[in-house]
Amino acid sequence: MVPVKTLIRAKTRLAAAAGPHRADLAVAVASDTVAAALRCPLVARVVVVTADPLPARRLAALGAHVVADPDRGLNTALRTGAQEAVRLAPGDAVGALQADLPALRPAELETVLAAAPEFDQAFVPDATEVGTTFYGVRPGVPFRPGFGGESRVRHLSRGAKELTPPGIASVRRDVDTVEDLREALVLGVGPATAEVAALILGGTTPRP
Repeated sequence: MVPVKTLIRAKTRLAAAAGPHRADLAVAVASDTVAAALRCPLVARVVVVTADPLPARRLAALGAHVVADPDRGLNTALRTGAQEAVRLAPGDAVGALQADLPALRPAELETVLAAAPEFDQAFVPDATEVGTTFYGVRPGVPFRPGFGGESRVRHLSRGAKELTPPGIASVRRDVDTVEDLREALVLGVGPATAEVAALILGGTTPRP
């Protein structure tokens, strides 16, 4: 599952830098994240949870299965998506991926998804080792996401296994600030993010 905020709430910490392009950036980042996830061989489907019709249309056009966000917080949105994922494929593992991973590489996500089934619960910390970018469970294991704030510690306290294999920088590089965006650009972002980032930062965006 990929949760996507309504655009009025998305990327507020980038508001000063992004200016009038903030909503476009949020949609672009989510689009590149979903597109990369759909190209991962171990991903059967991507369930997007959102209450905003604009990203819903954009992400559905990419091939995502979109469900309505009950708008009661991030983890409730993810549990809603998990219920739909289990309904669609009761025997599959379930995983949640943050929507702000514009540099995501399908092969790096594949590394994570190949390692996760060794444990009942597993997660990937973000680049700062404070938050979480991925959380997943084996088939039949209760899906108990703890995203938000210091979620790395929260997931550890709930018994989830931390996954930090080498070579997954793109899975860990979420984007909340302009500095994060610059670091993602160095890794190499998807085309939608690159286009909007060029408008925000000016000039040409760096190549990986």
